[in-house]
Amino acid sequence: MTLKEYQEKSRVTAIYPNIGKNYIYPTLGLAGEAGEVAEKIKKVIRDNKGVISDEKKQEIKKELGDVLWYVSQIASEINLSLDDIADENIKKLYSRLERNKLSGNGDNR
Repeated sequence: MTLKEYQEKSRVTAIYPNIGKNYIYPTLGLAGEAGEVAEKIKKVIRDNKGVISDEKKQEIKKELGDVLWYVSQIASEINLSLDDIADENIKKLYSRLERNKLSGNGDNR
């Protein structure tokens, strides 16, 4: 599945207040789901000495799917395509790689 297809298919499942004019709702959802990913990873470190079992991997995969869903809804709410977002991000990262600026601080390095 392409990112474009995912964005279109996931939008069909989006049910929340003022859809199409509400980027706040999916932004708050993204924060919650990212927190769930972090919680699962934290517990792997605490309980399994950092070793991710197949079961935990599947749990994390589901949470990452939820993160992707919310990212997709935010993008749709503000008329951005996931394909364009991914393309711009790779261009930015490769530019930093070429300039040896992957480490460090700041968005514009």
